[in-house]
Amino acid sequence: MKTKVFVDGQEGTTGLQIFERLAARADIEVIQIDPALRKDAAARAECLNAADVAFLCLPDTAAKESAALVTNPQTCVIDASTAHRVDPAWAYGVPELAPAYREALRTSKRIANPGCHATAFAFAVRPLVSAGLIPADWPLSAASITGYSGGGKKMIADYEQNPPANLSSPRPYALGLAHKHLPEMRVHTGLVNAPIFTPVVAAFYKGLSVTVPLPLAQLPGRPTLAALHAALSAAYADEPFVRVLPLGDDANLDGGFFDVQACNDTNRCDLAVFGNADQAVVVARLDNLGKGASGAAVQCMNLHLGLDETSGLVA
Repeated sequence: MKTKVFVDGQEGTTGLQIFERLAARADIEVIQIDPALRKDAAARAECLNAADVAFLCLPDTAAKESAALVTNPQTCVIDASTAHRVDPAWAYGVPELAPAYREALRTSKRIANPGCHATAFAFAVRPLVSAGLIPADWPLSAASITGYSGGGKKMIADYEQNPPANLSSPRPYALGLAHKHLPEMRVHTGLVNAPIFTPVVAAFYKGLSVTVPLPLAQLPGRPTLAALHAALSAAYADEPFVRVLPLGDDANLDGGFFDVQACNDTNRCDLAVFGNADQAVVVARLDNLGKGASGAAVQCMNLHLGLDETSGLVA
C-alpha cells in the first residue's frame, strides 16, 4: 500500500523540492488539493487528515495554524518552518546528532525540520561539545555563506529578474545578531549561549558553508587538529549522509579554495578541519535546498515510516 503524502505550501521552494524528491517513488501517493482551495482551511484540513505524512512548507504562523488542523492521530506532521524547532514536544529532524534523535523521529508524529545554517553548525559543533573539546559555555562564533535560494521566491526573483548591481556582491545580513536559526543552534548543540552568527548571501543559486573558528591555544586542554578531526569522524562513522574529509588532504581544496557548492544536488554534509597548532576552523557544507531543507524532510519521513533512510536521496 502506498504512503499518502500531502504538502501544505507546495508552491514554495521547499514544497517544490519535496515534490521533486518524491516524484519518482512508486511507494508514495501525493494528495493534490484544488489550487483554488489551497487557502481554504476546511479543504486543507481534509487533505492533512487524509495523509500518512503531511509536510508543512509555510511561514511560522501559518504552519502553527496548519498543524492545529491535524486531528488524525495517525498523521505525521513534518514542519519545515522555524515554529517548532526547539519545542520539546516535537522531534528535531537531524537524526545524525545522537541515537535519541533518530529514535524520536521514528516514533514521533510531530517532527520539526531543521534550518540549513543550523544543520551545518550542529554537525560541526555538537560532537566537539559532547567530547569536551569545546566547553558548553565557550563564546563561539560562526560565519555562513549561502546561495540566494534560501531566501525563497522573492529573493530568487530579486537575483534572477534584472537584478541591480549591488546584488553581484556578497551581502551580510541578520546583523542585529538575532537570526531565526539561533535558538536551534544553541539547543541542539548543547551550548549554554547562542553563538555570534554572521550569515552572508551571495549571487549563486544554492550551496552553503558554515565556518566555526576555534582558538586552540586558548581552549581548555589545547585540543589539536587531530583531536577535532577524530571526534567528528567518530560521531559520524556510520552516517550515510555525513562525510568527514581527510585531515590535511590537498584534495579538500581547489587551488587553495573551499568549494561551497560541492554538496549541491545531494543530501550530504561534508565536514573539514583546517588550521595550525594554535588556531582551527571547522567547516561544514551542504545543499541548503537538500540536507538543509527538503532532503532532510524526506529523510525524516523515511525514518518515521521505517523505510531505508536513504530512499529517494543522493548521498
